[in-house]
Amino acid sequence: MRIDKFLKVSRILKRRTVAQEAANAGKISVNGREVKPSYRLKIGDVVEVSFAAGVLKFRVLELKETVKKDEAASLYEIIL
Repeated sequence: MRIDKFLKVSRILKRRTVAQEAANAGKISVNGREVKPSYRLKIGDVVEVSFAAGVLKFRVLELKETVKKDEAASLYEIIL
């Protein structure tokens, strides 16, 4: 699954276009490397998303095309 779609489906970012803009601006890295919006995410990848307020770091646990709002957080685990 593409990184931009995962960020939208998991509800980390609200819209896919926002995820694409963040990736193009260099604010998303996977396993320590900056990625483009089309990067193919795999289970076990460690993703860092830079926000104005700080950085969110998480590990991908599952890849699903669609999930309900209640299940969105089960797709990843936050790493401190």
